[in-house]
Amino acid sequence: KVDYDVCSNYGNWLYSAGLGNDPRDSRKFNMIKQGLDYDGNGDYVRLWVPELQGIKGADIHTPWVLSSADLSQAGVTLGETYPQPVVTPPEWSRHISQRPQGRSPHPRGRRGPTRRPVQHKDRGIDFYFPHKKDV
Repeated sequence: KVDYDVCSNYGNWLYSAGLGNDPRDSRKFNMIKQGLDYDGNGDYVRLWVPELQGIKGADIHTPWVLSSADLSQAGVTLGETYPQPVVTPPEWSRHISQRPQGRSPHPRGRRGPTRRPVQHKDRGIDFYFPHKKDV
């Protein structure tokens, strides 16, 4: 099944590119955060980016931070079988450093009743609306 709506997709691509109307100053689309929130185990990326199929769990969202041993084991050579990132925005670092080690994060709302959600100090309203002095 393919879910496609020309107008919606066009609007979403513009929004992701930072074009159009937005009440927030310096809004940026954080691909790492979105990947971890909505594709925590990396299944979607693994489906559409076969070069990264050997990378397990959430590490698939940030292959450039893996050790050379992990990359070698997954059959990935940055710059050859998969490109180096063109840019690494500073906003990504908070999500890369908070990525759970040794297990894949679960998408929102799917942790089950026995686990409490991890609280992130940077995910309050100030995460999305920085103080003017921080800009």
